[in-house]
Amino acid sequence: MNNPAPFPGAPPGNEGRQVFTMTEISKERILDKVNDPEDIRKLDLNSLTVLAEEIREMIIETVSRSGGHLASSLGTVELTLAIHYVFDTPRDKLIWDVGHQAYTHKIITGRKDRFHTLRQKGGLSGFPRKEESPYDVFNSGHSGTSISAAAGLAESRCLLNENHRVIAVIGDGSMTAGMAFEGLNWAGDRKKGLIIILNDNEMSISANVGALSSYLNRLMTGQTVTKLKAEVKSFLKTIPSIGEGMVRVTRQIEESLKSLIVPGALFEELGFTYVGPLEGHRLDHLIKTLENIKKLQRPVLVHIVTKKGKGYRPAEAEPLRFHGVAPFEVNTGLPLSAGETTLPPSYTEMFGRTIAKLARENSRIVTITAAMGNGTGLDAFAKEFPERFYDVGIAEQHGVTFAAGLATASFIPVVAIYSTFMQRAYDQVIHDVCLQNLPVVLAMDRGGFVGDDGPTHHGLFDFSYLRSIPNLIVMAPKDENELQHMLKTAVEAGRPASLRYPRGRGLGVPIDAEPQRLDIGKGEILRVGPDLAIVAIGSTVHPALTAAQILIEGGIDATVINARFVKPLDRPLLCEAASRFKRMIVVEENVLMGGFGSAVLELFEEAGIADVKIRRLGIKDQFMEHATQAQLRKMSGIDSEGIAEAARHMMEGNAGPAGG
Repeated sequence: MNNPAPFPGAPPGNEGRQVFTMTEISKERILDKVNDPEDIRKLDLNSLTVLAEEIREMIIETVSRSGGHLASSLGTVELTLAIHYVFDTPRDKLIWDVGHQAYTHKIITGRKDRFHTLRQKGGLSGFPRKEESPYDVFNSGHSGTSISAAAGLAESRCLLNENHRVIAVIGDGSMTAGMAFEGLNWAGDRKKGLIIILNDNEMSISANVGALSSYLNRLMTGQTVTKLKAEVKSFLKTIPSIGEGMVRVTRQIEESLKSLIVPGALFEELGFTYVGPLEGHRLDHLIKTLENIKKLQRPVLVHIVTKKGKGYRPAEAEPLRFHGVAPFEVNTGLPLSAGETTLPPSYTEMFGRTIAKLARENSRIVTITAAMGNGTGLDAFAKEFPERFYDVGIAEQHGVTFAAGLATASFIPVVAIYSTFMQRAYDQVIHDVCLQNLPVVLAMDRGGFVGDDGPTHHGLFDFSYLRSIPNLIVMAPKDENELQHMLKTAVEAGRPASLRYPRGRGLGVPIDAEPQRLDIGKGEILRVGPDLAIVAIGSTVHPALTAAQILIEGGIDATVINARFVKPLDRPLLCEAASRFKRMIVVEENVLMGGFGSAVLELFEEAGIADVKIRRLGIKDQFMEHATQAQLRKMSGIDSEGIAEAARHMMEGNAGPAGG
């Protein structure tokens, strides 16, 4: 077979590659022949275009069964193909910000046959993972990290005297993260070869897209023009007296013209050569431009405009809903559970309803979120109280300190952020909120296991990282009804307060008509039995009650206590339980190290209680992988069967398996 150029005007560097044409591979799917990026480098333009559609079909079909981040990945199919076509991955280092956009990357880097296991126990992660593939250079799950990581790789390349390329792909949403601009500032100043691709999938930066813009950028990054510009500058500098001045004038004219045509002045000022915006679904334009940029030995930012949900009409129409989606029916786009109307509200929905109700009664309540208005249940609040709702973008640190500023002026800010993302604002919680004892409420959704999003998103650390901070109340509700009472308690506490609640639907318990303020630091006894005490908090309380019912069948009668508060602990209740039962199991959906169980042990040490046997159940000192919430709780021994088994071991005088 001859080796023609892959397509008319194709970039140099493909000579000698075996090229598959549409005629030769029409008997089977192109995707069936693609096992790694080297295979796509053999394809012509028409074949690459067909491959893009085949990949879209695979992503839609898989995510419809497994759930996942659909819209973002559909928007980056052509971009991903172009990057792997042009660059010599994995020798050239490609870093994805967050990873919501990386499903195509997974499919064409040796994981196609396992893609159906996406986000399933023992299957592929929904995010880039170094453990999965050499093509996954850097683990990601929290946004805004790619530029800093890429800058580190670019610097290490220089230290090791290597010559590969480093590319970071970051979404426009992630560009709202302060860390992204810290990385830009550093990388631009270092002036090392680094390519940052800004995937603008909301057209929030610029809508300046078209044939002229694409042509100018392909032209201006071409080798001839780049060489000519360098030669002109070199010649001008040789002219006595006026040469340097002319260079400055020509540079000013060039920059002024750029600012009229393209919106890249900010990036240019930070030290990057700005290229764009480019149409993100034109493979010919993308490949030609990336080939030109590949030759540049300086920081470059390429602005790509893509359509979120591209190729799947329901996702194009509702990209927010299809950003992270549960299993759905492909033909309609409707969730598979759409016909079920009797499900209880989710914890997120209960939070949203309650904070809106409290805000109607108290005009000082304001809410803050970090680019997660819908995800945290604040969308209805934003519609009803637009002047009291603030979305700060992916900037958790700013959001918490912004809340502290509002609190100094007698407002009651409620900061709704997922538990895993609150980790990013730890210093601000300590320094700006708690040190000043300001009445800021930290409402942390996704506390505990989140399930298939995996270790970057599990909220398993907040009891541990918050309970050591002075002035802060730390609590967790046992169900959706108690959530509304805890939220009212937090809002009226007059000091820093946090509450965490799990992902998913509530338990379907009766909902009180009005939220009531709880006594801070007071737990409750839910069941009385003479043999041992099970002290649980948050999502583990109802499994503890179920475990007590299981134990009755074996002749063990347990007391069950809902602690409610990690801090302050109900000292009288817990000390009395320790003295009375001499056997106690403490259960939490949090890491054991420094968590709720540790707090109970510290309390007993302070109180001089030494004659009680205690077994702590929780998460061991490890990062937990992705699986369903039920599977993860069972694996950790904090479901009802695990609690009951621990109680049997204790009654038999057996320690049982070590912690959790």
